[in-house]
Amino acid sequence: MKKGLSIVINIVLFAIIVLLAWQVVKSIQAPIKFTHEQKARETKVVERLIDIRNAEVLYKNATSHYTNSFDTLIAFCQTAEIPIVKIVPDPTDTTFTRTINDTIGFIMVMDSIRGGRDNFNINDMRFVPFGEPQQKFELEAGTIKRNGIDIPVFEARTPYEVYLATPSADFSEKEWNQRRDNAKAEKESINRYAGLKVGSMEEATTDGNWEKL
Repeated sequence: MKKGLSIVINIVLFAIIVLLAWQVVKSIQAPIKFTHEQKARETKVVERLIDIRNAEVLYKNATSHYTNSFDTLIAFCQTAEIPIVKIVPDPTDTTFTRTINDTIGFIMVMDSIRGGRDNFNINDMRFVPFGEPQQKFELEAGTIKRNGIDIPVFEARTPYEVYLATPSADFSEKEWNQRRDNAKAEKESINRYAGLKVGSMEEATTDGNWEKL
């Protein structure tokens, strides 16, 4: 074999080895990168679901029921106030063992939910982060009957297809969609909701499904 041909073959073989090694590394890193991006997006989605839960709980405290309308919920947050309560000793109790709740002021519901965040916008509460085009959370409210009593319930949710709709820079659209579909199938195989939600229309709870994992 001629020396020149041998060098060419060695170069080709080396290139093939490098390509195969890169494919192996990529196949190992891909699920890690997908999971990392999924968790990063879900952190933002969960933050907004917690805002919805806090608003719904305060709305129920004021009205005795939940609402399925973001317009109603946001208007409530913008206009309603909640008392600031301080626990103090009961001045009529000579044993110094009883306490009372003393209202020392009021705070806007919106400020309570804001929690010191500078970039907070109450009008964004209805929208799912990373949803393109801008999409709303699904919001339901109603009652379920327990022991003959109507119990108010609500549920806010969004599926993988909304906040995992667009691929990150590390993936082609085909690769991203395949991994998203695999994640969805895995959830559905164990009868879990393939997405994020808070509350339930089937049981009296305000838990998020990320808190039950």
